[in-house]
Amino acid sequence: MNATALGPQVITKENLLKHWQGHRALTRRVIEAFPEKDFFEFSIGGMRTFAQLTSELLAIGAPAMKGIVNRDVKPYAEKLDIGTTKADYLSKWDEATEEINTYWNMLDVADFSQKFNLFGQYEFPIIDNIFYFIDNEIHHRGQGYVYLRALNIQPPFFWEREL
Repeated sequence: MNATALGPQVITKENLLKHWQGHRALTRRVIEAFPEKDFFEFSIGGMRTFAQLTSELLAIGAPAMKGIVNRDVKPYAEKLDIGTTKADYLSKWDEATEEINTYWNMLDVADFSQKFNLFGQYEFPIIDNIFYFIDNEIHHRGQGYVYLRALNIQPPFFWEREL
């Protein structure tokens, strides 16, 4: 089904992916800004380290898109084999970005209104799940900004989301 058959759109499927990937590019720059040790060890007020937050984001984006496209309900699994260095995390981030692009291209605009039980816990229209992926990333990236500022490191400008 094409977009015109569904009525007017505020944003196209392609522009929504570009928006999401812009956020992912910015989050990648936040990861890069962390000193190696602090990426894995620094936190404030009992919050998780940015490596742990990044693990969560990696456990959601590409695996969730794969589940949505295949209509395969699998439980959330944050314990991924990511590696032990920041470079390992950046490599996984880049792999996940490509996976998201691949699965995104398999979605039809009509799929966005279909309900999907994400991780067997969140039964919402697919578009709402995608908004959650983006919102959750922004939320955790905000924590990364606080960490970087506490470390006296200038974080990337939040509006610089070029791919």
